[in-house]
Amino acid sequence: MLSRLRHWFAYCKAGLPDLPSSCSLCGRAGAGIVCNGCRAQFFQSGQPRCLRCAIPLPKAGSFQATSCGGCLKQTPAFDATIVATDYAPPADRLVLALKFGSQLALAPCFARMLRDALLHAQRSELPTLLVPVPLGKLRLAERGFNQALEIARPLSKALGIRLDPYLAVRTRDTPAQSLLHPDQRHKNMRNAFIVSSHAIGAVRGRHIGVVDDVMTTGETLNEMATMLKRFGAARVTNFVFARTLLK
Repeated sequence: MLSRLRHWFAYCKAGLPDLPSSCSLCGRAGAGIVCNGCRAQFFQSGQPRCLRCAIPLPKAGSFQATSCGGCLKQTPAFDATIVATDYAPPADRLVLALKFGSQLALAPCFARMLRDALLHAQRSELPTLLVPVPLGKLRLAERGFNQALEIARPLSKALGIRLDPYLAVRTRDTPAQSLLHPDQRHKNMRNAFIVSSHAIGAVRGRHIGVVDDVMTTGETLNEMATMLKRFGAARVTNFVFARTLLK
């Protein structure tokens, strides 16, 4: 009950218009959660990324690679990934503040940065439907909110793409991926998701956008894409705020 009250208060606060405040990263006074200086420094690097998994790629000369070695060796089930930044200081503090600090006012900020990243990437094909990575029942009751859904709501409005918050269902509560050895993460997520009965007809032939806060090894998003394509999705694009530097 207490977690739900905290979530309700934070959600109401997040819906208020931007007021003069200090930047969450540098502390500089001004409107907005992240000032223009920090946004330019940490979220507009122009770093080349793998088009499929968004891992940073080394800058090249006349020929710039578009895929990383990992995706060339073993192609993921998803087709593309859009990210706003790397999961590294100081941006990682924002992710932790949203997920564990219930600072839901950060979610619309994340969504705006993802929209800007999409515009910068100049991808011509947009999804026709957005879905957040679902939490298990125990994790959702403990936290009081799903951070992926909190990002997906304003992102849906910013992109003009319909959101189905309940399209995907987590079939079981799984241990946090961050606590597992990389070799255990694939097994942990295997068959962890399913399409809700009300949405089975909505997936077939569609381009689905999957929203999450952080992408580490990509196992969670790969399992989501595998499940969506099993139900007939034609294409899956990930929208993730932060990407770890190593797969």
